[in-house]
Amino acid sequence: MTIEQLRELLKDKRVTEEINRHLWIESQKAGHSIGLERATDEWLRLYATEWMRYHEPRKYQKLKGKY
Repeated sequence: MTIEQLRELLKDKRVTEEINRHLWIESQKAGHSIGLERATDEWLRLYATEWMRYHEPRKYQKLKGKY
């Protein structure tokens, strides 16, 4: 995904809720806050593609077709 596509994805409230959930879960595991930047980076790297495929299938297909 390009930077612009990631920025667009981050505007979706559902995505920010998922990132906050990831932040909370991983911080609980670590015993301290892992920080929003790390949580965002991890979520985008690990879950963004699958999230988009499930929640935004048309956008995912367009994205997939470009690469």
